[in-house]
Amino acid sequence: MTPVLLSLSALLAASAWTAPAAGAAPAVPAGWDKVDAAELADIAGEPAARKAPVADVSAQAEEPELLAVQSLVNNKFVSTEKTYPAPDTGVLRARAAQYTGSWEGFAFEWDETTDTYALKSLANNLYVAVEKNFTGNGKNELRARSTSVGGWEQFVLYYHEGLDRWALQSTLNGLFVTMENGYTGSLQYALRARSTEISGWEEFNLYTLAP
Repeated sequence: MTPVLLSLSALLAASAWTAPAAGAAPAVPAGWDKVDAAELADIAGEPAARKAPVADVSAQAEEPELLAVQSLVNNKFVSTEKTYPAPDTGVLRARAAQYTGSWEGFAFEWDETTDTYALKSLANNLYVAVEKNFTGNGKNELRARSTSVGGWEQFVLYYHEGLDRWALQSTLNGLFVTMENGYTGSLQYALRARSTEISGWEEFNLYTLAP
């Protein structure tokens, strides 16, 4: 299925949001705008919104805030690897050709107090955390493993209207989420919050799972 371009011009024109304070996080490149819950809901509900390429599954998501995430590097959808052994149980990887069910679905939950999103995996009903204390290739990897939301589970969502692309930034370390296309083995295509810029590997499509 060919993605349908989204337009945020009307929404973002009225936005007064700015990048995080200096010193708190890497500078957000020009053209990338922070998106709040109302804007995301409007986008998901638009007739022209992207609809996930869906396999033949019996149950589909019904709420517009339920989304599939696609890497623009390898054009694969992000899955929750809930059957992976510890310590990588629940790691997020861009490895699915289409939305096949809950493994590729995420609820984007908005918190007005912190102006951040929490991502809840539909595969295991756990929140996505940034593993800041991991070492090696797993450092700062994204894993769906938390039952509640704290600093490790909070993200800022950005959109670039001109490029029609999305990016996620962890508030835990201030870094942007990257898809590790160059990895090999079980962590190939894993998502990690480790980049100080948005330059390609940090760019994603969002697809609504609403009918």
